[in-house]
Amino acid sequence: MTVVPARSAWSALIHRGELLTVTDLHGNQAVDFLAYDAHDTAVRYSAPDTLQAQGNVFLTTGSVLMSNEHTPLMTVTEDTCGRHDTLGGACSKESNTLRYGHHTWSQHACMDNFLAEGARYGLTARDLVPNVNWYMNVPVERDGTLGIVDGISAPGLRLTLRAETDVIALVSNCPQINNPCNGFDPTDVDMTISRAATAQTVTAQTATAQTVTGQAATR
Repeated sequence: MTVVPARSAWSALIHRGELLTVTDLHGNQAVDFLAYDAHDTAVRYSAPDTLQAQGNVFLTTGSVLMSNEHTPLMTVTEDTCGRHDTLGGACSKESNTLRYGHHTWSQHACMDNFLAEGARYGLTARDLVPNVNWYMNVPVERDGTLGIVDGISAPGLRLTLRAETDVIALVSNCPQINNPCNGFDPTDVDMTISRAATAQTVTAQTATAQTVTGQAATR
């Protein structure tokens, strides 16, 4: 369990079969996310392959993060929020200036986090691709326009990803303060890596307890 402070970066090597759980501790916090094959970082998350494979621009339980080689990297096994963005991208000094004015140039951005954290694995700007935004609410209007509006998350909501191969997970706990993606107030999130067997055991124990409780209630 690692609490990632507001505006900070985080990364980890997640082995095949392990689970990564991302918890929105305070609600309405966007979490920018990228995944790379740990054995060949040229194989990395691909938004076009992911959208084509699932036929949907939003991610939720059952969604598979596909690579640019059209191979599975991670699968969403649980999602208590409902949907997550694949189109909004990561904020940068350049995009902030374009959207909100030159006075925002000095503000920290997700691209800064990705570059600093990615450097630990030899990743550079040319390795950064369109990312997933967990918990970010980017509706697609009928005319194809996108909006960045108040999130649909709440304190304690979580999603869990299973690694389908060894992956490097790269995270920017979004520092954006110029639009509602973080409620104009970036907050902490929790990143927890666990073994799938442990999670399955807990699930089985919970199911057994519920069955026993139900049997007792009918007596």
